[in-house]
Amino acid sequence: MEGSAHRFKPRSGLGPRNGSGGLSPGHGWKSMIRRFDDPESLSRAAADFFVQQAQAAVRDHGRFNVALAGGHTPLRTYQLLAQPPWRDRTPWSHIHVFWGDERCVAADDDRSNAGMAHRALLCHVAVDAAHVHPIRCDADPEAGAAHYDQLLRTHLPAAAPVLDLVFLGLGQNGHTASLFPYSRAIDEEERWAANVYVAEQAMHRVTLTPVILNTARIVAFLVFGGDKAQILSTVLEGPSDPRRLPAQIIRPCTGRLIWMVDQAAACQLAHKDKVKGASGS
Repeated sequence: MEGSAHRFKPRSGLGPRNGSGGLSPGHGWKSMIRRFDDPESLSRAAADFFVQQAQAAVRDHGRFNVALAGGHTPLRTYQLLAQPPWRDRTPWSHIHVFWGDERCVAADDDRSNAGMAHRALLCHVAVDAAHVHPIRCDADPEAGAAHYDQLLRTHLPAAAPVLDLVFLGLGQNGHTASLFPYSRAIDEEERWAANVYVAEQAMHRVTLTPVILNTARIVAFLVFGGDKAQILSTVLEGPSDPRRLPAQIIRPCTGRLIWMVDQAAACQLAHKDKVKGASGS
């Protein structure tokens, strides 16, 4: 099903808080935390989850719309999806692939999120090339963002849930996708994709905005490593401050939010009794 332009606005606020003023796992907007022993078990669970959601979406409405994350964290998950048994259980011909963000570099640049996904996953599976929708922004970031906004509105449903699954990562400064601290894209209320200039990297990026991310059926954060422990604790259990910590703005309006984290990343979470799912489950 394809849709025309439709405006979504993120709900104000960030939902219930725990006693310290932070976000409570398992609060009213259907959040859960799943903890795993190590990055490998997390990556395998994420690959399993991708396959399960793809199969369910195809049974339900004939296609699976997924937005992939960039960076190092999802690499192993993509490598696993390119191998049996995950590759053979996935309905690739019914999958449409989008990206949560992209660096405005050439397609063959090692820093390209789409390039990484192609090398690790997409060139190894039977996905239709016409169903793969990378962000092209190296020549003109603003025009690239506008083009991707229109592409999304052309290829995706005009009513929530727009995307069946969104994979996201978490940066050490609290950013996710290319929603960086104090970026104007955090407050976007109309556009589905926006151009962002990251001064400390002297680089333009294009990112999906909360307008579309918060209409997803499922958003899954993948977070591992002890270097993410402090920021994970701050985002989940610290005070609500989404402009400083953009990951806090992600909370699907009608969908589910899942944090898939390893033990090292979760070691500073105070609410260990609220972590759902056994290690590796």
